[in-house]
Amino acid sequence: MIMSSKSHSAGSVLLVEDHQDIAEMLFSYFEQRGYMLDYAADGEVGMRLATENQYDVIILDLMLPRVDGLEVCRRLRKEFGKTTPVLMLTARDTLEDKITGLDVGADDYLVKPFEVQELEARIRALIRRSGRDVSTEVLKVGDLTFDTSTFEVKRNGQILSLSPVGFKLLKVLMKATPRLVSRREIERSIWGDLPPDSDALRSHLYNLRKVIDRPFSSTLLHTVQSQGYRMYDPDG
Repeated sequence: MIMSSKSHSAGSVLLVEDHQDIAEMLFSYFEQRGYMLDYAADGEVGMRLATENQYDVIILDLMLPRVDGLEVCRRLRKEFGKTTPVLMLTARDTLEDKITGLDVGADDYLVKPFEVQELEARIRALIRRSGRDVSTEVLKVGDLTFDTSTFEVKRNGQILSLSPVGFKLLKVLMKATPRLVSRREIERSIWGDLPPDSDALRSHLYNLRKVIDRPFSSTLLHTVQSQGYRMYDPDG
C-alpha cells in the first residue's frame, strides 16, 4: 500500500509503518500540519520509495513485513549510500535494541507508545540539523580530512564512510580541535534539546572510532574520563 500527500510542505516525510491505525493517525496529523508524506506498509516498498525519491526524514518502524526496519536502514546506508535522516519507531525499549538501531544508521528513535507532538518535534529537529551549517571548509586533524561541502572524509588518502550522525559528530569534534568537548555540548550540537538517552552518544562514538581510528596506526579521537572528548594528533 502506498499513500501520498502533495501539498505546500513543511517538510517531506516517508512513513514506513505496517499498523494501519497508527499510519492513518500520523498521516492525518502531519498532512494537516503542512508536511508532504509518502507512505508504505512494508519494508520492501518503503526501501524502494526511499531510494527512488528525496525526503527530509524517514520514519521507519522496526517490525515490518517482508523486510524489517533494521535491514531497510542498513541497506539504505550501506548499499545505496542514502544519508536521509532516519527516525526509528520501536516497541522495544531495551538498551541492546536501541544500540542495534543506531549501529545500522538510525539517527534517532522513539519508543511506542509515543506522543505525536514529540514525534513532530524530533522530525523538525532532524530537518533543521540536516539543512543547517552549510559551508565549504575543509577540516584537518593529522592525516584526517573532512570536506564539509562534499561530506568526503579521508584518512591517509583513504575515503571513509560514515553515518549521518557520524558526520555531524566528526564535524563538532574537528571544528573544536584540540579543545575538549563535553558530552552535553556534543549532544546539544547533534540532537538539540531532545537528545536520546546517554547510550546513543556512546554508540555513535564507538562507531566513529571504528571508522576513523581502528584501521590506522595512531588514535585521533581521545576520551577524557568524566569530562568529554577531543580530537588531536599525538604525532603532530
